[in-house]
Amino acid sequence: MTSSPLPTFSTLRKDPILFLGLGLGSGLAPFAPGTAGTVVALCFVPLLALLPMGYLLVVLLLASLAGIYICGYSANKLGAKDPSSIVWDEFVGLWIALAGFPVSSFWLVSGFVVFRCFDILKPWPISVLDRKVPGGLGIMLDDILAGIMTWLVLHLAAVVLGLSV
Repeated sequence: MTSSPLPTFSTLRKDPILFLGLGLGSGLAPFAPGTAGTVVALCFVPLLALLPMGYLLVVLLLASLAGIYICGYSANKLGAKDPSSIVWDEFVGLWIALAGFPVSSFWLVSGFVVFRCFDILKPWPISVLDRKVPGGLGIMLDDILAGIMTWLVLHLAAVVLGLSV
């Protein structure tokens, strides 16, 4: 697959699926688009936190399933396997990481930092999924797992620090 140049924000407005895939345009950031996408994803956490846990889990499942299509479509459109400009996976991964946590500076910053570390460093088994699973599913799975691992680390931290979640 030959990579095509990044679209402009104007082009994204005409393609709603690519607009979502590139994180509402945050994936166009010239430096660290994954981090930029994660910052934009943080903006939605207070809204998601208003949902009862059952509804939140449904939203996360739907965002994950839709993300397989969104990320696969975006990768095909951009002509690359997993371009860094696709950040919908970071959105969903972060939302999973912070599911059920209070909306406070401590949890938002902690979740952001731990999630970015897992997403960038890709420890086992995240690295295996990143390398072995193709297409939109592969793009989504490593970030979903990074989100789950972050969620577990945050819960462990809450227990160790005696914090309520």
